[in-house]
Amino acid sequence: MALLASDKLSLFVERGLRVSSELSKYMDFAVEAAWKAGRLTLAHFQTGVRTEYKEDETEVTIADKEAESLLRREIGAKYPTHDVIGEEYEDKKSGASQRWILDPIDGTQAFARGVPLYATLVALEIDGEVKTGAAYFPALDEMVYAAEGMGCFWNGRRSRVSEISSLDRAIACFTQTANFERGNRSEEWEKIQKTVLACRGWSDAYGHALVATGRAEIMLDPLMNPWDSAPFLPILREAGGYFGDWSGNETIYAGEAISSNSALLPDFLRLIESP
Repeated sequence: MALLASDKLSLFVERGLRVSSELSKYMDFAVEAAWKAGRLTLAHFQTGVRTEYKEDETEVTIADKEAESLLRREIGAKYPTHDVIGEEYEDKKSGASQRWILDPIDGTQAFARGVPLYATLVALEIDGEVKTGAAYFPALDEMVYAAEGMGCFWNGRRSRVSEISSLDRAIACFTQTANFERGNRSEEWEKIQKTVLACRGWSDAYGHALVATGRAEIMLDPLMNPWDSAPFLPILREAGGYFGDWSGNETIYAGEAISSNSALLPDFLRLIESP
């Protein structure tokens, strides 16, 4: 018998390592909130939803706005004293040590065109460090999530990065080639293409999830916002990999990001730093 969506949500949480702690509760909440908001977006997916353009020329739809509104309501009801930042609405800033970081649809361009690689991202930063995060891919019904010290999970099963240790056997993902020029990474991009086994595009958040689940070795983002990044720092770390800037620093605030398995990271950093 096929599982109902609500049953799948329970499996996402219950199959994972359960630790009696506040952080475990935050992780469970992130998973549930991402799932609820992600399911909401499916009402608009592949329906010819209208796209609008924001001041920065990035795309937005009614689904982005409705999903972030849902996430903010969920947080407000459960954690009313926590701060919130998100892509679509004004930040809630009170100086709280806990801050939720939201991207209701990472990959709006994909979503608006009916491509199923978009994600709903939810993460929690505590005292300036991202401690837990969830990335839900509604159209694929995949959930990847983690919390500090608790491991990384993919649909409730333990997840690890791949063990491929040679760049010429690595799959590198990216979203669009124009971003390498915009992010002043054209030279690095040329070297990467000549070195790795293959490059695969239109990835957005899904590329980072592919690295965390061992299905790709590298994800390249020369342009990145904190809400695009936040869940993947704990996800990649707990999966045994790396998420951070192009110089090897774990951060969500560099304006750029890469994900990599641990075996390849030193050689990859040497490659992109070489003259």
